[in-house]
Amino acid sequence: MNTQLKTTLDGSHTLYLPAIDECYHSQNGAIQESEHIFMKTGWKSCEKSELKILEIGFGTGLNAFLTLLKAEKERKKVFYTALELYPLDEEITRKLNYFELLDKNRKADFEKLHSAMWNEKTEITPFFTLEKIQADFTNYELNDLYDLFYFDAFSPEKQPEMWSQECFENLYVHANPDAVLVTYCAKGVVRRAIQSAGFKVERLPGPIGKREILRAKK
Repeated sequence: MNTQLKTTLDGSHTLYLPAIDECYHSQNGAIQESEHIFMKTGWKSCEKSELKILEIGFGTGLNAFLTLLKAEKERKKVFYTALELYPLDEEITRKLNYFELLDKNRKADFEKLHSAMWNEKTEITPFFTLEKIQADFTNYELNDLYDLFYFDAFSPEKQPEMWSQECFENLYVHANPDAVLVTYCAKGVVRRAIQSAGFKVERLPGPIGKREILRAKK
């Protein structure tokens, strides 16, 4: 896919896809958005010392990198699975500036997130094991139970099939007790789909430039 590198308002990079007229992150700041939604609202809601995380949409690897940094800092063991149908080329990922802004000492770890083989488990650090799966979430058969879901697909306007009740039912079935799901999208149709799947859903204040986000619990 043709992608264009863009700098958001907090200085961190995102990618723009002309084909669907959509960015991977908020123009108000890629890092600030991911920190607020997936770390502050998602990660902090899970108190287990060992976590199984499923991300829908690996993308630039920002959510995985932020999670790796949290896992190292808090000494939590994380098994991180990411489903991504369209992996990015190395030519693109090596230009991303996340480690420069977050922790320059972790450059090698960020690069390993992207160089890790697809469809294989790879220990990136003693606290973070990654499995990237190249697959279409809408028809992929999950075979594990998870404690935390990062739902970071493109918007319902661009990928409506990803946000169906059936998709959220699939996650609910593969959720451990008290599992948490977080997503940037707070549209009513999405909230109702998540609720109908069985989750308890709450609206929470969003990051800069976004009024609300959703957090759901089993």
